[in-house]
Amino acid sequence: MSYQDTIDYLYSRLPMYSRIGAAAIKNDLHNTIAICDFLGNPQQKFKTIHVAGTNGKGSTSHMLASILQEAGYKTGLYTSPHLYDFRERIKINGAMCSKPFVVSFTERIKGFIEKVEPSFFEITVGMAFEYFAQEKVDIAIIETGLGGRLDSTNIINPELSIITNIGLDHMALLGNSLSEIASEKAGIIKNNVPVVINETIPESKNIFVEKAKLMGAPIYFAEEFLTLKSFQNNWATSLFEFEQPLIHLLDAPVFQKNFTIECDLPGQYQYKNLKGVLVAVQLLTSMGWKIKTNKVLAALIKIKQNTGLMGRWECIQDSPRIVLDVAHNEHGIRALLEQLQHLHYTKLHIVTGMVKDKDIDAVLKLLPTNATYYFTQSHIPRALPAIELAEKGNALHLNGDYFENVNIALAAAKKNAAQQDLILVIGSVFLVAEVNRSNF
Repeated sequence: MSYQDTIDYLYSRLPMYSRIGAAAIKNDLHNTIAICDFLGNPQQKFKTIHVAGTNGKGSTSHMLASILQEAGYKTGLYTSPHLYDFRERIKINGAMCSKPFVVSFTERIKGFIEKVEPSFFEITVGMAFEYFAQEKVDIAIIETGLGGRLDSTNIINPELSIITNIGLDHMALLGNSLSEIASEKAGIIKNNVPVVINETIPESKNIFVEKAKLMGAPIYFAEEFLTLKSFQNNWATSLFEFEQPLIHLLDAPVFQKNFTIECDLPGQYQYKNLKGVLVAVQLLTSMGWKIKTNKVLAALIKIKQNTGLMGRWECIQDSPRIVLDVAHNEHGIRALLEQLQHLHYTKLHIVTGMVKDKDIDAVLKLLPTNATYYFTQSHIPRALPAIELAEKGNALHLNGDYFENVNIALAAAKKNAAQQDLILVIGSVFLVAEVNRSNF
């Protein structure tokens, strides 16, 4: 098979959550265990860090990957979904896995696929583990897909676990309350493996504490170690000044009492992810990983360069300024709106499309009524038709028209926008993925 034939086979043969939703989810780890057994359990041949959470797990994973890469370690990174190229899911030191590997892996496991009928995500997890083992990475950052307890990635025994935050998303699969969702995320907490919690809320704290106690896992709430003192923002980077009131509780402090970090993932909300990452780095140094302060600082200013991250407050044009962001649920939209308060622009234009299985009304109610809207849709079965989204938006005084795809919508926004205006493209990972970057 050619590479394109292989990708077409994987997309057409395997049930894919991003396209069909919950029907693609398997509610146990049986298939993943079987895949890894078939491959000789590659996940046991390298060190890992496991990252779960409702929002922020992608940013956290890329921050950690950049730091470990900058520190000189051969670093794997498994994330999902991808935006443009399937191979974005599986990277080493920022480079996507090779096309020949994807082809040879698929040919090797094709008979297994026909027999077991796993999901797309289950196969990609096995593919990532095999690639990282074959390439002999020093460590790999493994991001969960959904949840944690029954997520296909949850067969690893990591050096460290991180839970970024808990929010109301994927309720049909994970539970209808914050505590139920927290219980699913807590499923990544392993026997005697330290766990860092980036953001603490009352509904989740006791659940994490109890699960950590049951597993004999040391637990670290990042807010107990780091406090944000000040924040400065521009369109490309942010400056965060932290203090460490209780940092002496950790064995290997990396920073002085007060310190400033510049990060190329802008947004005040990133301080929550940064706190968790910095505590994780200090835990790693206490375990023997060699990570110097100057490497941490260098890594955080070039996360996108080191890891190839896209779609997180990504500016693709300056006049008018166009920003792509994959924010798609209440928590993510709130963080995005908070970011807008720190920036200067004349008028706001929002290009948005959403998928059917999100709490669409809850998201729409958060959006500003003084913006001009361009309602559209991605081209996947889960996408809410643009006309329906426009009707919902207009009913909430979000005024605008609907367009058949994101590029037509974006062209309309550009035509209407003045040089000092801001155009945001938000609402769905899959919508952002369909933006034609060659136009910019």
